[in-house]
Amino acid sequence: MNDVLERLRTESGQSPPYEELLAADPDALAASLTSAGLPLWARELAAYRLGLAGDRRAFEPLVLLLNHRDPPRCAAAAEALAVLGDPRTARAAAALATNTLRTAYSLQPVRLLTALRAPESAPVLMATLARLLSPHDPYWRVALACVEGLGALADPRSREVLTRAQSHPRLAVAATAALRALG
Repeated sequence: MNDVLERLRTESGQSPPYEELLAADPDALAASLTSAGLPLWARELAAYRLGLAGDRRAFEPLVLLLNHRDPPRCAAAAEALAVLGDPRTARAAAALATNTLRTAYSLQPVRLLTALRAPESAPVLMATLARLLSPHDPYWRVALACVEGLGALADPRSREVLTRAQSHPRLAVAATAALRALG
């Protein structure tokens, strides 16, 4: 949490609006999410704080941030969504993880699906991994997160795709460990 707040403080230029949002109550934070003209750091701060507080008004802004091109924003959104506990989170993360046009930004949705352990988690990770197993796919980090997630979930349905992942040089060690986790 402190890393996120420090990053946002820096982005804000340590401005008074940052301090105001840091001290704001949930209703003021929610109101700021719909205010016109606020910078991205301010919206992220409001959504992040609301998400960590379990306030479901943060859901939509956090999902948008989960799909952002900036990895630290995605990671902060995933952290807040995991705490938020909104039942729509797994479906949203699954949609982002399987969007072939946004694969470059799907690392955090994949990790979030693992953390959520939702019914759709293992099938989405298997489908995403299967799609990324071509030898020259540039998204091997996403594939590795899928392999690690499948190992953590220990879903026996993932045996076939994990076995295929063993032949990928960057995934072999993690895939072998994941297969061991299946028993």
